[in-house]
Amino acid sequence: MKVGIITISDRASKGIYEDESGKKIEEIVNKSGWKVKKYSIIPDDYDKIRDEILKMCDDLKLDLVLTTGGTGLTKRDVTPEATISVIDRRIYGMEIAMMVYSLKHTSKAMLSRAVAGIRGKTLVINLPGNPKAIEEILPELVEAISHAVEKIKE
Repeated sequence: MKVGIITISDRASKGIYEDESGKKIEEIVNKSGWKVKKYSIIPDDYDKIRDEILKMCDDLKLDLVLTTGGTGLTKRDVTPEATISVIDRRIYGMEIAMMVYSLKHTSKAMLSRAVAGIRGKTLVINLPGNPKAIEEILPELVEAISHAVEKIKE
């Protein structure tokens, strides 16, 4: 499976702090036997998020795009809106599953606005910006992601 990772963070994109969330995703992706083909760190900017997702889906034709960051409640958290603007269909069950897995660890999970959906032949999933939350959620999704990508390709 060809995977793209997009870290969405003003501070990480400026080099103010290290991108631990994207690295955590990469670690889990590698353990799953998938291949990271593109890894980007961009600011919390609607147009940049939208353009990077489009590039990974339409130009690079990746199977899976995983974003991290920008799913919270601040004004700069626009990842879900940018994602919704480019996907063809949402996968509500995956969104609910992410919420359920997160709520097992913290009640603050209910504040996440993460989106999952399909653009063409690519699965796009918004993950939290916290590496610990990624570690709690992403491994639980691996089997479903593999199945979803298989179905999307049919």
